[in-house]
Amino acid sequence: MSKGHRPLYLGGLCLLLERELDGKSAFDTVVSIIPKGIKWVQLRDKESTPLQLYKSARLLRTVTSINDVTLIINDRPDIAMAAGADGVHLGQDDLPIVEAKKMMGGKLTGVSTHNLQQAIEAQRNGADYIGFGPIFDSSTKDAGPPLGPEAITELLPYITIPIVAIGGINLDNLESVLNAGANAVAVASAITYEDDIPEAVQRFMGILGS
Repeated sequence: MSKGHRPLYLGGLCLLLERELDGKSAFDTVVSIIPKGIKWVQLRDKESTPLQLYKSARLLRTVTSINDVTLIINDRPDIAMAAGADGVHLGQDDLPIVEAKKMMGGKLTGVSTHNLQQAIEAQRNGADYIGFGPIFDSSTKDAGPPLGPEAITELLPYITIPIVAIGGINLDNLESVLNAGANAVAVASAITYEDDIPEAVQRFMGILGS
């Protein structure tokens, strides 16, 4: 984190957003959930053009900045920097962590990992946090068979940076993931596919807060 940068939030709930879902923009979604206490969102959109993604990221930056909400952009360090986001999240097939960190100028760099070896490598290469999963079956991302909460516990002796569990996490299994040792959870469909997204966020925050 660069000198003088505001503190960044890497715990609790990270909401994974598409640029637009069912006619509702990511900006409108974030505006609606900020009163529920969310402090971390990630823009994850592999379908939009770079210009569309940049414009959406810039809009999100305006509302997240004034509300002290951490904003991460998936896959694209260039767009993350151009939009003034707090960091970038990389997949295993994206730009190497070391190269991305050179571009990010001290901002956050997270990495998706799917086993212990990848997690250790991401930490060694300077990742600020890891996404780890899929923990359960997921309808939004195919990253292999579910690992189960016990896989998080197996990371704990080796990983000292925040572990963000991802993949099929919902209100029914959230506590098992937290009990296994995850520092945070990244959630998409269990919130964004709900009719009342703010209410869904509030329910997650209620468990995470307790």
